[in-house]
Amino acid sequence: MKKLSILFLAFVVTSCIPVKIAPKFKNQDYKIIQAKKFQKNMPREMAFIFKDSKDADEFYTYINKKYRLNNVNVGSNVPIKIEGQTLYLSYYEAERTDEMINLPLIAIDAKRENNGNSRLFEDHYKSRTGHWYIILTIHDENIKNCLKENHTLREKTIQYLKALKQEYLTTQNYEALLLTKKS
Repeated sequence: MKKLSILFLAFVVTSCIPVKIAPKFKNQDYKIIQAKKFQKNMPREMAFIFKDSKDADEFYTYINKKYRLNNVNVGSNVPIKIEGQTLYLSYYEAERTDEMINLPLIAIDAKRENNGNSRLFEDHYKSRTGHWYIILTIHDENIKNCLKENHTLREKTIQYLKALKQEYLTTQNYEALLLTKKS
């Protein structure tokens, strides 16, 4: 039992404890959920959410070039066509973080302070890593969310958004989008 206690103490002293963990989507690289459940300041509507591995403002540039918007209303109500119907795409960017408490550094500083020395690692007790996500919503002309279970275009909308995500993540030169047919 004493060995187990020592092993447990060694594990705790040499580990970091997660305080916040950014979402990781299981079984697929996107999730369709209510945006407000993902991030509190988002609208209360169904959204297609995926992790953005690119730099800041890349999705803005991609949407701007793909739909030839000339920097006008790029993030909201971008008209797209699915099955001959005009739908409206809006997007948001959201950051979620992983935060860890570094127990070894806290323990070292506590020991130093008990010995009458100053703290060395006070600014490094917590570590933080940010992850960015793109949140997409699509509405029809009647302002009905196309990602709701009962919408007639739900499956086609999901296929469209999956293709859009894939094109965004694989395209390096957004100027090349100007040479393709507008969709």
